[in-house]
Amino acid sequence: MDRKGLNPFVELRFLWRIARKFREIKPDLILGFTVKNNVFGALVAAWLKIPFVPNVTGLGTAFMSSAALRAVTVRLYSYCFRHCPHVFFQNEDDQALFIELRIVDAEKTTVLPGSGIDLRAFPYTDLPHNNGGTKYLMISRLLRDKGVIEYVEAAKLVKPYAPDIQFLILGDFDAENRTAISRHDLENWQNSGVIKHLGRASDVRGYIAQVDCIVLPSYREGAPRTLIEAAAMGRPIVSTDVPGCRSVVDEGKSGYLCEARSPRSLADAILRFESLDQEARARMGRAGRQKMEREFSVDKVIAAYRRVVELTTRESLARRGPLV
Repeated sequence: MDRKGLNPFVELRFLWRIARKFREIKPDLILGFTVKNNVFGALVAAWLKIPFVPNVTGLGTAFMSSAALRAVTVRLYSYCFRHCPHVFFQNEDDQALFIELRIVDAEKTTVLPGSGIDLRAFPYTDLPHNNGGTKYLMISRLLRDKGVIEYVEAAKLVKPYAPDIQFLILGDFDAENRTAISRHDLENWQNSGVIKHLGRASDVRGYIAQVDCIVLPSYREGAPRTLIEAAAMGRPIVSTDVPGCRSVVDEGKSGYLCEARSPRSLADAILRFESLDQEARARMGRAGRQKMEREFSVDKVIAAYRRVVELTTRESLARRGPLV
Protein backbone atom coordinates (compact mmCIF):
# COMPACT_ATOMS: atom_id res chain seq x y z
CA MET A 1 0.00 0.00 0.00
CA ASP A 2 1.26 3.44 -0.93
CA ARG A 3 0.12 5.49 2.07
CA LYS A 4 0.30 8.83 0.27
CA GLY A 5 -0.46 7.59 -3.24
CA LEU A 6 -3.07 9.39 -5.35
CA ASN A 7 -2.55 7.59 -8.66
CA PRO A 8 -6.01 6.20 -9.53
CA PHE A 9 -4.61 3.20 -11.43
CA VAL A 10 -2.37 2.22 -8.51
CA GLU A 11 -5.25 2.62 -6.06
CA LEU A 12 -7.62 0.54 -8.22
CA ARG A 13 -5.01 -2.21 -8.34
CA PHE A 14 -4.73 -2.04 -4.56
CA LEU A 15 -8.53 -2.34 -4.23
CA TRP A 16 -8.47 -5.40 -6.47
CA ARG A 17 -5.72 -7.01 -4.37
CA ILE A 18 -7.73 -6.42 -1.17
CA ALA A 19 -10.84 -7.92 -2.78
CA ARG A 20 -8.88 -10.99 -3.90
CA LYS A 21 -7.51 -11.49 -0.40
CA PHE A 22 -10.92 -11.09 1.23
CA ARG A 23 -12.35 -13.69 -1.16
CA GLU A 24 -9.55 -16.12 -0.33
CA ILE A 25 -9.93 -15.76 3.44
CA LYS A 26 -13.75 -15.58 3.47
CA PRO A 27 -13.91 -13.92 6.91
CA ASP A 28 -17.08 -13.65 8.97
CA LEU A 29 -16.05 -10.14 9.99
CA ILE A 30 -13.17 -7.73 9.32
CA LEU A 31 -11.66 -5.31 11.83
CA GLY A 32 -9.90 -2.31 10.33
CA PHE A 33 -7.64 0.49 11.54
CA THR A 34 -5.63 3.42 10.10
CA VAL A 35 -7.11 5.81 7.57
CA LYS A 36 -6.47 4.15 4.22
CA ASN A 37 -7.14 0.63 5.45
CA ASN A 38 -10.46 1.78 6.93
CA VAL A 39 -11.64 3.55 3.78
CA PHE A 40 -10.50 0.97 1.24
CA GLY A 41 -11.29 -2.00 3.47
CA ALA A 42 -14.82 -0.79 4.21
CA LEU A 43 -15.44 -0.16 0.51
CA VAL A 44 -14.36 -3.64 -0.61
CA ALA A 45 -16.09 -5.35 2.33
CA ALA A 46 -19.37 -3.64 1.36
CA TRP A 47 -19.05 -4.92 -2.21
CA LEU A 48 -18.51 -8.46 -0.90
CA LYS A 49 -21.18 -8.12 1.82
CA ILE A 50 -18.73 -8.81 4.65
CA PRO A 51 -19.27 -6.92 7.94
CA PHE A 52 -16.45 -4.38 8.42
CA VAL A 53 -15.78 -2.67 11.78
CA PRO A 54 -13.27 0.20 11.53
CA ASN A 55 -11.29 1.72 14.38
CA VAL A 56 -10.70 5.43 13.72
CA THR A 57 -7.23 5.80 15.23
CA GLY A 58 -6.86 9.36 13.92
CA LEU A 59 -8.13 11.50 11.08
CA GLY A 60 -4.89 11.94 9.16
CA THR A 61 -3.55 15.07 7.50
CA ALA A 62 -6.57 15.43 5.20
CA PHE A 63 -8.72 16.84 8.02
CA MET A 64 -6.04 19.46 8.73
CA SER A 65 -5.57 20.43 5.07
CA SER A 66 -7.53 22.66 2.71
CA ALA A 67 -11.31 22.93 2.85
CA ALA A 68 -11.60 21.24 -0.55
CA LEU A 69 -9.55 18.20 0.50
CA ARG A 70 -11.43 17.99 3.78
CA ALA A 71 -14.78 18.03 1.92
CA VAL A 72 -13.65 15.22 -0.37
CA THR A 73 -12.43 13.22 2.62
CA VAL A 74 -15.76 13.63 4.44
CA ARG A 75 -17.69 12.41 1.39
CA LEU A 76 -15.35 9.46 1.02
CA TYR A 77 -15.76 8.48 4.67
CA SER A 78 -19.55 8.87 4.42
CA TYR A 79 -19.75 6.61 1.37
CA CYS A 80 -17.39 3.93 2.70
CA PHE A 81 -18.70 3.82 6.29
CA ARG A 82 -22.42 3.76 5.50
CA HIS A 83 -22.58 -0.07 5.58
CA CYS A 84 -20.34 -0.53 8.65
CA PRO A 85 -22.34 -2.13 11.48
CA HIS A 86 -20.22 -0.35 14.11
CA VAL A 87 -17.37 2.17 14.29
CA PHE A 88 -14.80 2.46 17.07
CA PHE A 89 -13.18 5.80 17.93
CA GLN A 90 -10.18 6.51 20.12
CA ASN A 91 -11.40 9.84 21.47
CA GLU A 92 -14.70 11.64 21.95
CA ASP A 93 -13.74 14.58 19.71
CA ASP A 94 -13.40 12.38 16.60
CA GLN A 95 -16.62 10.56 17.49
CA ALA A 96 -18.53 13.85 17.87
CA LEU A 97 -17.13 15.17 14.57
CA PHE A 98 -18.19 12.09 12.59
CA ILE A 99 -21.67 12.21 14.13
CA GLU A 100 -21.98 15.96 13.45
CA LEU A 101 -20.93 15.45 9.81
CA ARG A 102 -23.45 12.58 9.56
CA ILE A 103 -20.78 10.10 8.57
CA VAL A 104 -22.03 7.67 11.23
CA ASP A 105 -25.02 7.28 13.50
CA ALA A 106 -24.34 7.82 17.19
CA GLU A 107 -25.86 4.49 18.25
CA LYS A 108 -23.36 2.64 16.05
CA THR A 109 -20.27 4.08 17.72
CA THR A 110 -18.08 3.30 20.72
CA VAL A 111 -15.18 5.31 22.15
CA LEU A 112 -12.23 3.17 23.22
CA PRO A 113 -9.35 4.21 25.49
CA GLY A 114 -6.95 4.15 22.56
CA SER A 115 -5.58 0.68 21.91
CA GLY A 116 -5.45 0.13 25.65
CA ILE A 117 -2.31 -0.53 27.63
CA ASP A 118 -0.98 -3.74 29.15
CA LEU A 119 -0.23 -2.38 32.61
CA ARG A 120 1.99 -5.36 33.40
CA ALA A 121 4.20 -4.70 30.39
CA PHE A 122 4.54 -1.00 31.31
CA PRO A 123 5.02 -1.00 35.09
CA TYR A 124 5.23 2.11 37.24
CA THR A 125 8.83 3.22 37.83
CA ASP A 126 10.12 5.94 40.13
CA LEU A 127 11.38 9.16 38.58
CA PRO A 128 15.15 9.24 38.02
CA HIS A 129 17.43 11.64 39.86
CA ASN A 130 18.89 13.55 36.93
CA ASN A 131 21.30 15.81 38.78
CA GLY A 132 22.53 17.30 35.53
CA GLY A 133 19.15 18.85 34.75
CA THR A 134 15.67 17.77 33.69
CA LYS A 135 15.43 15.38 30.76
CA TYR A 136 12.52 15.83 28.38
CA LEU A 137 11.75 13.21 25.75
CA MET A 138 9.55 13.36 22.67
CA ILE A 139 8.72 9.96 21.16
CA SER A 140 7.37 10.35 17.66
CA ARG A 141 7.91 9.94 13.97
CA LEU A 142 9.77 13.00 12.71
CA LEU A 143 6.80 14.87 11.26
CA ARG A 144 5.71 18.50 11.37
CA ASP A 145 2.17 17.42 12.34
CA LYS A 146 3.58 15.80 15.48
CA GLY A 147 4.92 19.19 16.60
CA VAL A 148 8.63 18.51 16.10
CA ILE A 149 9.33 22.09 15.00
CA GLU A 150 7.43 23.50 18.01
CA TYR A 151 9.46 21.19 20.27
CA VAL A 152 12.70 22.53 18.84
CA GLU A 153 11.58 26.16 19.01
CA ALA A 154 10.38 25.72 22.61
CA ALA A 155 13.75 24.22 23.51
CA LYS A 156 15.44 27.36 22.16
CA LEU A 157 13.16 29.51 24.34
CA VAL A 158 13.69 27.47 27.51
CA LYS A 159 17.43 26.79 27.42
CA PRO A 160 18.53 30.36 28.34
CA TYR A 161 16.63 29.96 31.64
CA ALA A 162 17.88 26.44 32.36
CA PRO A 163 20.93 25.54 30.27
CA ASP A 164 21.30 22.08 31.87
CA ILE A 165 17.96 20.89 30.51
CA GLN A 166 18.16 18.15 27.90
CA PHE A 167 15.65 17.91 25.04
CA LEU A 168 15.69 14.43 23.53
CA ILE A 169 13.74 12.99 20.62
CA LEU A 170 13.25 9.32 19.81
CA GLY A 171 11.76 8.38 16.47
CA ASP A 172 12.39 7.52 12.86
CA PHE A 173 12.09 9.47 9.64
CA ASP A 174 8.96 8.93 7.56
CA ALA A 175 9.96 10.05 4.09
CA GLU A 176 6.63 8.94 2.60
CA ASN A 177 4.70 11.40 4.73
CA ARG A 178 4.05 14.86 3.29
CA THR A 179 4.94 16.55 6.59
CA ALA A 180 8.25 14.73 7.12
CA ILE A 181 11.18 16.56 8.76
CA SER A 182 14.34 16.50 6.64
CA ARG A 183 17.60 14.94 7.80
CA HIS A 184 19.30 18.25 7.02
CA ASP A 185 17.10 20.15 9.49
CA LEU A 186 17.60 17.50 12.17
CA GLU A 187 21.37 17.62 11.76
CA ASN A 188 21.36 21.41 12.08
CA TRP A 189 19.32 21.24 15.30
CA GLN A 190 21.66 18.64 16.73
CA ASN A 191 24.80 20.51 15.74
CA SER A 192 23.50 23.65 17.43
CA GLY A 193 22.94 21.67 20.65
CA VAL A 194 19.21 22.37 20.84
CA ILE A 195 18.10 18.74 20.82
CA LYS A 196 19.60 15.27 20.75
CA HIS A 197 18.21 12.61 18.42
CA LEU A 198 18.29 9.11 19.89
CA GLY A 199 17.44 7.31 16.66
CA ARG A 200 14.62 4.79 16.62
CA ALA A 201 13.75 1.95 19.00
CA SER A 202 11.37 -1.00 19.01
CA ASP A 203 11.12 -0.90 22.82
CA VAL A 204 10.69 2.55 24.38
CA ARG A 205 10.45 1.49 28.04
CA GLY A 206 14.13 1.94 28.85
CA TYR A 207 14.09 5.45 27.38
CA ILE A 208 10.95 6.46 29.27
CA ALA A 209 12.44 5.22 32.56
CA GLN A 210 15.49 7.49 32.19
CA VAL A 211 13.65 10.80 31.71
CA ASP A 212 11.62 13.16 33.90
CA CYS A 213 8.87 14.17 31.47
CA ILE A 214 7.41 13.13 28.12
CA VAL A 215 6.47 15.83 25.59
CA LEU A 216 4.18 15.55 22.55
CA PRO A 217 3.13 18.84 20.87
CA SER A 218 1.02 17.09 18.20
CA TYR A 219 -1.63 18.94 16.18
CA ARG A 220 -4.20 16.13 16.54
CA GLU A 221 -4.19 12.47 17.58
CA GLY A 222 -6.45 9.48 17.89
CA ALA A 223 -5.13 8.35 21.26
CA PRO A 224 -1.33 8.76 21.36
CA ARG A 225 0.21 5.48 22.42
CA THR A 226 3.45 7.10 23.51
CA LEU A 227 1.62 9.24 26.07
CA ILE A 228 -0.41 6.27 27.33
CA GLU A 229 2.75 4.19 27.79
CA ALA A 230 4.56 7.08 29.48
CA ALA A 231 1.69 7.72 31.90
CA ALA A 232 1.49 4.01 32.72
CA MET A 233 5.16 4.15 33.73
CA GLY A 234 4.52 7.16 35.95
CA ARG A 235 5.93 9.92 33.79
CA PRO A 236 4.39 13.41 33.83
CA ILE A 237 3.35 14.69 30.41
CA VAL A 238 3.42 18.00 28.56
CA SER A 239 1.21 17.90 25.49
CA THR A 240 -1.18 19.95 23.40
CA ASP A 241 -4.81 20.67 24.22
CA VAL A 242 -6.10 18.88 21.11
CA PRO A 243 -8.28 15.82 20.40
CA GLY A 244 -6.56 12.65 21.52
CA CYS A 245 -3.88 14.24 23.68
CA ARG A 246 -6.27 15.96 26.08
CA SER A 247 -8.01 12.66 26.82
CA VAL A 248 -4.77 11.17 28.20
CA VAL A 249 -3.70 14.11 30.38
CA ASP A 250 -5.52 15.58 33.38
CA GLU A 251 -4.43 19.23 33.35
CA GLY A 252 -2.42 20.13 36.41
CA LYS A 253 -2.70 16.62 37.86
CA SER A 254 -0.83 14.25 35.53
CA GLY A 255 0.72 16.90 33.31
CA TYR A 256 0.23 20.20 31.51
CA LEU A 257 -1.57 21.06 28.28
CA CYS A 258 -0.53 23.85 25.93
CA GLU A 259 -1.76 25.44 22.71
CA ALA A 260 -1.06 23.58 19.48
CA ARG A 261 1.38 25.16 16.99
CA SER A 262 2.67 27.54 19.68
CA PRO A 263 6.31 27.20 20.77
CA ARG A 264 5.74 29.95 23.36
CA SER A 265 2.83 28.11 24.99
CA LEU A 266 4.82 24.86 24.97
CA ALA A 267 7.82 26.61 26.52
CA ASP A 268 5.60 28.09 29.25
CA ALA A 269 4.23 24.62 30.09
CA ILE A 270 7.77 23.21 30.28
CA LEU A 271 8.84 26.06 32.56
CA ARG A 272 5.84 25.33 34.79
CA PHE A 273 7.10 21.78 35.10
CA GLU A 274 10.60 23.07 35.80
CA SER A 275 9.27 24.96 38.81
CA LEU A 276 8.04 21.74 40.48
CA ASP A 277 10.14 19.96 43.08
CA GLN A 278 10.82 16.23 42.88
CA GLU A 279 7.90 15.23 45.09
CA ALA A 280 5.40 17.31 43.09
CA ARG A 281 6.67 15.69 39.90
CA ALA A 282 6.35 12.25 41.49
CA ARG A 283 2.73 13.00 42.47
CA MET A 284 2.04 13.93 38.86
CA GLY A 285 3.53 10.65 37.69
CA ARG A 286 1.47 8.63 40.16
CA ALA A 287 -1.70 10.45 39.05
CA GLY A 288 -0.96 9.48 35.45
CA ARG A 289 -0.49 5.83 36.39
CA GLN A 290 -3.76 5.81 38.35
CA LYS A 291 -5.59 7.30 35.36
CA MET A 292 -4.25 4.55 33.10
CA GLU A 293 -5.39 1.91 35.60
CA ARG A 294 -8.89 3.43 35.79
CA GLU A 295 -9.50 4.23 32.14
CA PHE A 296 -6.96 2.78 29.72
CA SER A 297 -6.49 -0.89 30.58
CA VAL A 298 -6.31 -3.12 27.50
CA ASP A 299 -8.94 -5.34 29.15
CA LYS A 300 -11.54 -2.60 28.50
CA VAL A 301 -10.64 -2.56 24.80
CA ILE A 302 -10.82 -6.35 24.48
CA ALA A 303 -14.22 -6.43 26.20
CA ALA A 304 -15.60 -3.74 23.84
CA TYR A 305 -14.32 -5.61 20.78
CA ARG A 306 -15.80 -8.89 22.02
CA ARG A 307 -19.23 -7.33 22.45
CA VAL A 308 -19.28 -5.85 18.95
CA VAL A 309 -17.80 -8.94 17.29
CA GLU A 310 -20.30 -11.27 18.92
CA LEU A 311 -23.28 -9.05 18.15
CA THR A 312 -22.22 -8.36 14.55
CA THR A 313 -21.43 -11.96 13.66
CA ARG A 314 -24.69 -13.13 15.26
CA GLU A 315 -26.71 -10.64 13.18
CA SER A 316 -24.73 -11.48 10.04
CA LEU A 317 -25.32 -15.20 10.43
CA ALA A 318 -29.01 -14.61 11.07
CA ARG A 319 -29.34 -12.66 7.81
CA ARG A 320 -27.33 -15.27 5.93
CA GLY A 321 -29.53 -18.11 7.16
CA PRO A 322 -28.51 -21.73 7.78
CA LEU A 323 -25.48 -22.94 5.84
CA VAL A 324 -26.20 -25.85 3.50
